[in-house]
Amino acid sequence: MVKLEAYCDGESWCARGIGEDIFTQGQTFDELIENIREAVALHFEGAAQMPEVLILSEVKLPGAQTAIG
Repeated sequence: MVKLEAYCDGESWCARGIGEDIFTQGQTFDELIENIREAVALHFEGAAQMPEVLILSEVKLPGAQTAIG
């Protein structure tokens, strides 16, 4: 399994590999997902089997209550 951290840097969406030398970005989150697929495929080109991808992201929801405790 390949793990990537996704975040918005204020201008575009970015994803970087955790334990893998992978980095990609996109103008929208949907574009980022497509670019992640391409980046992982290129990184593991020639591998017997393509690994599953897990995207970790910290997303703030406007108007959501925060937990205090």
